[in-house]
Amino acid sequence: MTAVERRARFVHLTRLSWDLHGLGVCTSLVLPVAGQPILEIRSATGTALVRITVVRRYCGWAFVWRPWWARLWQRGEWVWAEADNAADMIMSAVTT
Repeated sequence: MTAVERRARFVHLTRLSWDLHGLGVCTSLVLPVAGQPILEIRSATGTALVRITVVRRYCGWAFVWRPWWARLWQRGEWVWAEADNAADMIMSAVTT
């Protein structure tokens, strides 16, 4: 992964975190020494944990979360990182 890709992932996750914060959601941005950054969202009870990451797809950057393999291969299940309403889309998808 290049430095430009790392920076793009960080910027997208930071923007998403700020947008989720505006919706009243607590987030944590995890920056591991090895690996890619992850945005963690805990449920109100603290039991459920959703880990969101950013992947480069054929048309741009997309947010994916667990189970990532299910999200990547189902048409219409990606949330594009450039979308203005990405936080709303993610919250409706992960809370159902």
